Amino acid sequence: MAAARGARSARSVAKRKRKASRTIPRKKASSARGSTLAARSRVKKMAGKKRAAKKTAARR
Repeated sequence: MAAARGARSARSVAKRKRKASRTIPRKKASSARGSTLAARSRVKKMAGKKRAAKKTAARR
């Protein structure tokens, strides 16, 4: 089976390298909620809300 057309062109390789250089090292996700930037920020926001709710519940 042949590779997709243009999969190994110089431009494709350069584009891949640029994208790879922009990635940042991240911890392994503890829950399967997605690893895109939007998904990670959503999860982070929900975690903060849960943490705040837990804190206020402990105060009462």
